[in-house]
Parts: sequence; C-alpha cells; structure tokens
Amino acid sequence: MALAITTTVIAATSLLGTPTAHADDTPSVPPGTEPTASAPVKVDPNDPDLKLPEGATLAEPKVLDIKQVVEDQSGDERREDTNADVKFALQAEVLFSKDSAKLSAESKARISAIADEIKKQNATRIRVFGFTDNLGSAAHGDVLSRQRANAVQAALDDELNDSNITFDVRGYGEQYPIASNATEESRRKNRRVEITFPRSES
Repeated sequence: MALAITTTVIAATSLLGTPTAHADDTPSVPPGTEPTASAPVKVDPNDPDLKLPEGATLAEPKVLDIKQVVEDQSGDERREDTNADVKFALQAEVLFSKDSAKLSAESKARISAIADEIKKQNATRIRVFGFTDNLGSAAHGDVLSRQRANAVQAALDDELNDSNITFDVRGYGEQYPIASNATEESRRKNRRVEITFPRSES
C-alpha cells in the first residue's frame, strides 16, 4: 500500500532577500482549520438581536427531503431515493424495441427486481408514468408513452400478484423531459418509464 506523505514548505527570507525553503516532515492541515477548544467568536446571550420579537414564535420543525440518485454506468437505469419515495427510471431501449410498446425478453429481470423492492417497501400505491422524446408528433408520443406505461404496469401486476395494490398509470409523451432533446444521447434519457412508490416508514 502506498503511503501519502504530506509536507509543508515554509519560506524564509535570507539577508540577501532571496527566499529559502525547507520541508516540515510533520503532516499539517490547511491554515485556519486547526481544532480549537474555544468558540472563534464570543456570543453575548443577552444580545437583543438574538432574541425573538415580542409575541413571535418559531416555525414548526420539519425534516428536509434529501434525494439520493444512483445511475448505472450505462445510464439505462436510475434510482432516486427520498425520505418519502423510491423512483426507478428505465430507459425505453432497455424495455422495448424502437417505436414499440411490447416488452422485450430482457426487460423481465429489471421489472422483477423493481417488484422485489416494492414488496420490500410494502408499497400499495404505485405510479407508472411513460415519457418520450420530442421526435415525431406530440399525439403519437402521448399514445406510445401511455402504451409503454400500461405494459410495465401489467408486468409489475403479474410479478406482485397483490389485489391490495393500486396503480396510477399515465403517458406524458414529450412533456417533462429530464434532458435537453438536443442530441440523441439526451433524447435517449427522455425516452423512459418511471415507477414510483412510497418508502416504508419502518
């Protein structure tokens, strides 16, 4: 294992005005970041600017929604996790042939993995939304995106086999792009099906 050695170079001015340097063999931290036992600024607890005005109250505390995004190296699949939801986005080429709403044989494993996560989260409400790029007519994109969302919903329903699950299925066509549509690479990101469901509270 290679060890990284940190050195600090300290410049000094000689009598002739020419800088000389030597290396300090002990590791150091950036100036100003050294640990200190005392607060850098003395705070006056009686300062009126630190107090709420008469009659004022603090807002209710809330947990901010933090989003974690993981995308596989090929960009074919993306997972977004927040405090409330889990969302999978699968590019259309992973699931379908060009301009088709028939699921490919390779799509089964990916949909099955998402179904396993739905079971793990005990989700009973699932949104399946289809999207296309901006090529072709908007009307065709609307129909194709809905057909693709329907196909993914049907496959999930078969995998889950749970009558307590409710699906919300929609096709948005070229609406709500996640990339610019300026290049084929960005249009490929926009051709997708998103599966979203609530995260378990446990």
